[in-house]
Amino acid sequence: MIKIETIPSDNPLTGQSKWWGQPDMPEELEFPEMTVIDLDGQSYQETLTFVCQIRCEDIAPFDTDNQLPHKGMLYFFAALDYFLGDIENPTCPGLGMWEPQYFKVLYSESCENLHTHQIIYEDGSPAHLPAEKLTFSSCCEADDGIRLLGQSYIDDVRQYYPQLISLLQIDESDRWNLRFYDCGMLNFLISSDDLRNRRWDKVKCHLFSF
Repeated sequence: MIKIETIPSDNPLTGQSKWWGQPDMPEELEFPEMTVIDLDGQSYQETLTFVCQIRCEDIAPFDTDNQLPHKGMLYFFAALDYFLGDIENPTCPGLGMWEPQYFKVLYSESCENLHTHQIIYEDGSPAHLPAEKLTFSSCCEADDGIRLLGQSYIDDVRQYYPQLISLLQIDESDRWNLRFYDCGMLNFLISSDDLRNRRWDKVKCHLFSF
């Protein structure tokens, strides 16, 4: 189990493990999008929020059971704009298991020749929070906070889905104005077989709130 700490940075952390900012991906990976239906019933495509990228060699010393790749880059995306304070955003996936279009996990076997995918608003300002540097350390199986592997911190999630591993757990944060309703937590979940076979397309995403 791997605890993640985030540290504000003055640079974009290109090619490094980072939280927020802009993803650095190979050309063959596309920035994930979802279908949004506005208040007028019109549909359009909108990019998911880039959550983080994990350079796998950074976490290798803490992944003693070799559950994750130890080379390449893992990327996590989710529809978080509403939970980051954009209350007028029409996309709010709700509680429980999310529909697949509201999240995405991607993987690149290489950290070389990466392209920074820049998403900007119409006024030219960046459509993302500033990138934050990541540090990793070992932790217990069901700790709170931001964490890779283990089980969800939430008892109900562990009871409902005892067969699923928490690939990534995201906790609330005052600094980011990240709130999952009253008090909640988001877990990217995957079975041990799918994790072993690197079936990132089989990842599920579950939102719990008290």
